[in-house]
Amino acid sequence: MSPPAQPGQPAPPLWTSMVIPILLLVVFYFALLRPQKKKQKEQAELLKAVKSGDRILTNSGIIATVITVKDKSLTIRSADAKFEITKSAVAEITERSGESSEA
Repeated sequence: MSPPAQPGQPAPPLWTSMVIPILLLVVFYFALLRPQKKKQKEQAELLKAVKSGDRILTNSGIIATVITVKDKSLTIRSADAKFEITKSAVAEITERSGESSEA
């Protein structure tokens, strides 16, 4: 915000008071919104790639093997328990079916 014009001086142009809010919007977009959209896109691709036999990690920390894949849910097996979870609960795929994790 600029100080009020002194008597005898012309008022500053309107665009000068709009520069800082516009810069803040640009920074907000690149710092917050764009990375979030990228993360959502990666998560959607991950959920499309889940298939039977994959080992997954859920958001709650359960490591399990996928048994069946439905439109919006997965049936998983962890130890002796069998669960049906929503696809959105998958945090990551730790091992693809057919791959071995020998390191």
